[in-house]
Amino acid sequence: MALIRVEHMDKSFASRHGSISIMRDISFEVKDSDFVAIVGPSGCGKSTLLRLIQGLDHPTAGTIYFQDQKVDAVCPQMAMVFQSFALYPWLTVAQNVAFGLEALGWETARIASQVERYISVTGLDGFQEAYPRELSGGMRQRVGLARALAVEPAVLLMDEPFSALDPLTAESLREEVLQLWRDPQLPPDAVLLVSHNIEEAIQLADRVIVLSRRPGQILAQVEVDLPRPRDRKSPAFYELTDRVYSLITEGGTVFAPRTLPAGGPPPAG
Repeated sequence: MALIRVEHMDKSFASRHGSISIMRDISFEVKDSDFVAIVGPSGCGKSTLLRLIQGLDHPTAGTIYFQDQKVDAVCPQMAMVFQSFALYPWLTVAQNVAFGLEALGWETARIASQVERYISVTGLDGFQEAYPRELSGGMRQRVGLARALAVEPAVLLMDEPFSALDPLTAESLREEVLQLWRDPQLPPDAVLLVSHNIEEAIQLADRVIVLSRRPGQILAQVEVDLPRPRDRKSPAFYELTDRVYSLITEGGTVFAPRTLPAGGPPPAG
């Protein structure tokens, strides 16, 4: 059974000049143990798609399902990590991590135990009483990650979570997210990542969904069949990066979605 199923979804926004189509006929699935990345040109609806999946917004047409149940409100079994950290500056690290648990109505002792666990898991030991202004960008993103993981989501949604970080910090956090995803004792069951960085998407994901320019449509779903840890300097990695880049830059004409195997030439469009 798919954790997430998106079926023929459209999204439009009203403006004084008429309706603006953001995405059109989007269909895909995210299954247990999947790590899926979404890439595409700026403005194609990548971040909007995550909001729709979590239930923060509603599609104009089509349907989104979580575990075969239609998503028509915010889904508590999914959690989001944002590009901008989205922390409450007046709360300490521990209080920020506890925020979602308090909203779920957990008991105080259970919240304290959960906060302690995920502060430790994300390398925040010793910073429990610090405020966001006292932390580096990397540490603030760890707090956002700890807050998302503390509710033990089935699906972790990540909206360009590393783009505001310096390269070394971003690389370290990418590896930590992979370790968390691969640990059967920790959430999440699946990860859905939005990225503008093609190399990042191929480094992390096992499948990359490539969107066209607005209105965003699926150009291809590219399987990333490369062994981990992935070598960015390998010919196979370079070839796959070039293929996804070519799909985005040459994807002015939308064609039927297809799966491209890593290592072989793409099918004729």
